[in-house]
Amino acid sequence: MQPASSSAGGSGSSTSVRKWGPVAAIVAVVAIVAAVVLSSGGGDDDGGSAPESSAASGSTGETTMAPADATTIAADDWTYPLSLTQATEAGIADSIDWGARCDTERGTLAVPDYFAADCYAPFTGDNGGATDDGVTADEIVIVHYMGPDGDPVINYITDAVKVDDTNAQEEESINGYVEYFQSYYELYGRKVKVITYESTGLATDEVTARADAQAIVEKYKPFAVIGGPSLTNAFSDEMAAQKVLCISCGATGSTEWLAERDPYIWAIDGSSEQKQQLVAEYIGKQLAGKPASHAGDALKSTPRKFALVYVESGSESKRLADLMSERLAEVGAEPALVLPYVLDPGSLQQSANQIVAKMKAEGVTSVILATDPVAPREFTREATAQEYEPEWIIPASTLVDVTAFARSYDQKQWAHAFGVTSLAARTNPETAGYYALYKWFKGVEPPANESTGVYMPPWGLLFAALQATGPDLTTDNMAAAIRSFETKKAITQPWLTWGDHGIWDDDDHTGIDDATLIWWDPAASGKDEIRREASGMYMYVDGGQRYLPGEFGDEDKMFVADGAISIYDTPPAEETPPTYASPAG
Repeated sequence: MQPASSSAGGSGSSTSVRKWGPVAAIVAVVAIVAAVVLSSGGGDDDGGSAPESSAASGSTGETTMAPADATTIAADDWTYPLSLTQATEAGIADSIDWGARCDTERGTLAVPDYFAADCYAPFTGDNGGATDDGVTADEIVIVHYMGPDGDPVINYITDAVKVDDTNAQEEESINGYVEYFQSYYELYGRKVKVITYESTGLATDEVTARADAQAIVEKYKPFAVIGGPSLTNAFSDEMAAQKVLCISCGATGSTEWLAERDPYIWAIDGSSEQKQQLVAEYIGKQLAGKPASHAGDALKSTPRKFALVYVESGSESKRLADLMSERLAEVGAEPALVLPYVLDPGSLQQSANQIVAKMKAEGVTSVILATDPVAPREFTREATAQEYEPEWIIPASTLVDVTAFARSYDQKQWAHAFGVTSLAARTNPETAGYYALYKWFKGVEPPANESTGVYMPPWGLLFAALQATGPDLTTDNMAAAIRSFETKKAITQPWLTWGDHGIWDDDDHTGIDDATLIWWDPAASGKDEIRREASGMYMYVDGGQRYLPGEFGDEDKMFVADGAISIYDTPPAEETPPTYASPAG
């Protein structure tokens, strides 16, 4: 919901932020949380045998990404693409040989993923050859953008969650995942050719970002691009200007900004405006007009008085902050203070000192932290220094809702932290998600093993869309396929849709639509998103129950241990993946 996310107000995640551990989950197609449904064509280099034809439905992340509506098809007159779901509804499924990679009993790919995609009819015939730029009869050119390994801006932001995954390891991992996708997804006689492009520009460098986009298009003429610089929208803007489809293209812009660049820019995470709507609803129903019961002893009996603290990164962040203030006022929670700060290592501590002093003097009980993931460390330390213990409300701020980051905040203060997250209730990566799928398929863990949930979701969406588009692969056709997608509703994955599914008033170019509620328990112990054992865990209310707009209840269950969970060691029974023999033997 943040007035501005850590990506300068954008709504998409980027491979530039690969070291941010779990942002992924976000996703989805799910994915951010984890994984997008995978499948891959190609064989098994480890000696296992892959099924002969492809089949799969769309999904991204671990959530089935299938067209929302099945089409009516005549038994003797169907065309590609055709999912098993569509064929079953048309009464022609038994007339098609779905191949060994399809579990026809489940109706999905034969992979150990509860959110596995639908099977698609194996392709035969003429795929049309060169249907668009970067597409031939044999291959589809996809460029994978990566920022430099040593970006000081990203390194500063991610210092608290140091991850050792390198660009080279990420590239190797993606090649392995692509092999997996191509073994299961139907690509209609084509293979994906991945070209890695490593930028020299920093995450904030607009000039280099735009030049990179132009160079990629001119040199490689790709069908699509994955990733982009995370702190400027210049790259995604130029991609749209060059008429190239880009997924998780780095920072983007408002809902209106995305609509103006249709059909080229698509994101996994929800937009800032959408998150705001969910957060304002939660605050209005459960917090406004009530005592600050989750604050320290000096404030817990005081009627709530709110402040909105946000990272200022230009006119867009100011616009979003103003919009959030209006939404809060509409639900009886108008902020007494709206306080911007700049993400600058040299001035952040001083800004925190001044902002905390203003809030304490104003009698603010409840701080809505629409910040980057670094700033809460300074704000909470400063609050303790000034003997001030307010409620710290998390408004779906990117990465602030991640355990690995939250452990770096002042734990006395963060014991009063709670709020909304787009991320889903976590599962042990050894039992579900991209990490587990890679090990199942390849027999070893991915080389970039700590950040799979960040860099893989866009690839899941890409492959889901490629197979759902069919042999006539064009940008417009693929955009139409993305618009048709719905993931499964679940606890351990967000729900994602694009286009118009009756959820939002505006045309939707971003994925995650729902949210859940969390609170911080400094005494709980377990593994964070990069599998490091320590104390301090986010607790998911009601086991991670998720809410779409209009679905939040009015009962406050924050800091109620009954029903809350920090992580599922194994997924809930209804979301447990099936078991299949590993292709790696």
